[in-house]
Amino acid sequence: MRYRPMVFELETARLELRLRDAEDAPTNLALLRAHTGGTTRTLAEVRERLVAQRAEASAAGFGLLSIRLKATGERIGYCGLIIGRATHDEPEIAYELLERHHGNGYATEAAVAVVDAALATGRTRVWSTVGAWNAPSLRVLEKAGFRRDRVEGDLVWMVTEGVGR
Repeated sequence: MRYRPMVFELETARLELRLRDAEDAPTNLALLRAHTGGTTRTLAEVRERLVAQRAEASAAGFGLLSIRLKATGERIGYCGLIIGRATHDEPEIAYELLERHHGNGYATEAAVAVVDAALATGRTRVWSTVGAWNAPSLRVLEKAGFRRDRVEGDLVWMVTEGVGR
């Protein structure tokens, strides 16, 4: 089945979401450095990867969007769709915020906007996989309309469907 491309510019009450580009490299590098074990990537390598991901998003019809605060324009993370452990027809949502922006509802706000944009493409399901230990992320997904589908080891599969949204 052919789907319409996802809209790559979204707005919510407090956020602007735009397809990531090279200017998002410092934020993305900060997120990578915050992961367990950090990263060995340089800013230039991250920039190159974001440019490549932008091209991949255009080809796929969906991708990761930079999350910016409307009030200041500050880049605080990303949210969008990937194939991940899912499929092109039923993609997976992915999101990550700089730690100093956790707990403000931004991830939920962005996730709702991305799911709505995904369903507007004609898709009927969006998946998420999250570690069973990650209670904050599980709460974000539940607030964004996801329900548990199954658990595989330490991985929780959650889904939201277009019916009844």
